[in-house]
Amino acid sequence: MTKLSDDADRVLSEVVESGALVGVVAGAWTADGEHYEGASGIARDGVAMATDTVVWIASMTKAVTAAAAMQLVERGAVALDEPLGDLVPYLGTVQVLDGFDDDGAPRLRPPTTPITLRNLLTHTAGFGYDFADGMLQRFTATQPVAKMGSTRSYEMPLLFDPGARWAYGIGIDWAGQVVEAVTGRGLDAVIADEICAPLGMTDTGFNRTAAQLDRAAAIHLRTGDGLVPIPFELPDDPEFLMGGGGLYSTMPDYLRFTRMILGGGQLDGVRVLSADTIATMSRNHVGSNAVTGWSTQNAIMSNDVDLAAHGPQGWGLSFLINEQPTPEGRAAGSLSWAGLANSYYWIDPVSQTTGVFATQVLPFYDGVAQQTYRAFESAVSGR
Repeated sequence: MTKLSDDADRVLSEVVESGALVGVVAGAWTADGEHYEGASGIARDGVAMATDTVVWIASMTKAVTAAAAMQLVERGAVALDEPLGDLVPYLGTVQVLDGFDDDGAPRLRPPTTPITLRNLLTHTAGFGYDFADGMLQRFTATQPVAKMGSTRSYEMPLLFDPGARWAYGIGIDWAGQVVEAVTGRGLDAVIADEICAPLGMTDTGFNRTAAQLDRAAAIHLRTGDGLVPIPFELPDDPEFLMGGGGLYSTMPDYLRFTRMILGGGQLDGVRVLSADTIATMSRNHVGSNAVTGWSTQNAIMSNDVDLAAHGPQGWGLSFLINEQPTPEGRAAGSLSWAGLANSYYWIDPVSQTTGVFATQVLPFYDGVAQQTYRAFESAVSGR
């Protein structure tokens, strides 16, 4: 075995043997062609974690939806900076939440600028998540409960005028609706035909087959009594396909996607996006707007997240961009992001290295998962 394999295997096995995680899977490609895939622990009771275990990748979906949207930009079917209200009516009528009256009623007003695709892909449209913003959580408490997967569940107000600042939220879910409006097709079909099929991503989709369910990992919740498996299912046939978080995938599948980004839009001779588009997606688009993180409003869903803990960050067209080298060896200008159940990826265009790490644990930004992900990346970079 190579040193990379030895070191990476050790990272995965030690965290499982300690009981701190029940199952992990990870993979990487390096500039010299070295390829690693490994897994340790269990996916669920009686089923071992394997390299082809199917996991909910949650917000790792965002980059895939962004790629589908940018294909349309390449074709001239939609522009990054055009108002989107004519394509998706809600984006033309959405209001800004300015606070609450003395009786608790929300104060709403029209935004001063229209929402654009660039806003949606960079989290500058004004949309948030109620688990990450106290004002939005207070707003949702005033509204009738919306069924998960319904369009109504995504019809949230803006927290600020489009372009005014950065806040992590459901903007890329709405970018998925833009893709549907432009193509006249479901987001699932677009992603399957335009992204997954060309890249050979055979295990990625919004629904799982019976065979994929046999390979699926259970989600665990970290509690005071340790990791406890919890029932968790996304709606099988949602009214609103979650372009920001609805995909299931496997580590090898998603690694093919990140390798395509690393390869300037192509993989194994198959081109999905132009090199110019990849360069555009990989550039910081938020200017001086601070990419910080959030204080959790729902401790089951997420821990507090400090994205600037290791230096200033930018945001591209769906990617977090570190502006300084990281302790794990990632170069400045690298791309990364994550999924709610503690799955993560990075793409380093300088070292020509990319990696994917996944476990299935809530809440997000779990300390053990973070440490293991960083240790895996360090093993890949030789740190």
